[in-house]
Amino acid sequence: MDRFETELDALKQRLMVMASCAETAVRRALQALWERDDGLALQVKESDRVIDRLEIEIDDLGIQQLAKAPLAGDLRLVTVATKIAHDLERVGDEAAKIARRAADLSREPAIPIQLDVPAMASLALDMLETALAAFRHCDPALARRVLPRDKEVDLFNTQVHRLLAQFMAEHPDTIKRCLHWMVVSRSLERIADHATNIAEDVVYLCEAQNIRHTGAKLVPAIESPSR
Repeated sequence: MDRFETELDALKQRLMVMASCAETAVRRALQALWERDDGLALQVKESDRVIDRLEIEIDDLGIQQLAKAPLAGDLRLVTVATKIAHDLERVGDEAAKIARRAADLSREPAIPIQLDVPAMASLALDMLETALAAFRHCDPALARRVLPRDKEVDLFNTQVHRLLAQFMAEHPDTIKRCLHWMVVSRSLERIADHATNIAEDVVYLCEAQNIRHTGAKLVPAIESPSR
């Protein structure tokens, strides 16, 4: 392995460390939300700083490698790695938002309404894990499996917001708590969007095909979540 390949491997390794940190941040934020754990929510804030530093490191490594005029395949890898790092940094931001709302909600009584947030969270997290596994194994078929699921998360988000809006209108004393849950739902929807971006980048990396905004995603239809 020559020096450039060693540097590319180092870039990929740093990206996978960042991916692990981002996944862990989301899991901890959700655990803090489900268990009403203020202390765990604070840990997510600390991990967000680590994720921010890793993005800077990956950007610096990418710039150094681009300056060496890599071949087309290597150029795609460097470009995709920096783009994925940006999406992971945003995932970390969304995890921090969820954690902040979890801390606020832990100090308030629970609202008596059944929401599909756990199912939505499970789906968004699975999309993220699948997209990152597709990158790790350079598997565009696996990446394409992520793409149609984004619409399902969007439907969950719409449903949650509609139920919360109706509940707030009927119970004005719950407005603050309902707004916290709306932010959580929106953050989960954004995490799914970032997972989708990563999956699209994997297809570009492996197939040299940019499928963003092209309608060329070629994915099977999905069923809408129950309402």
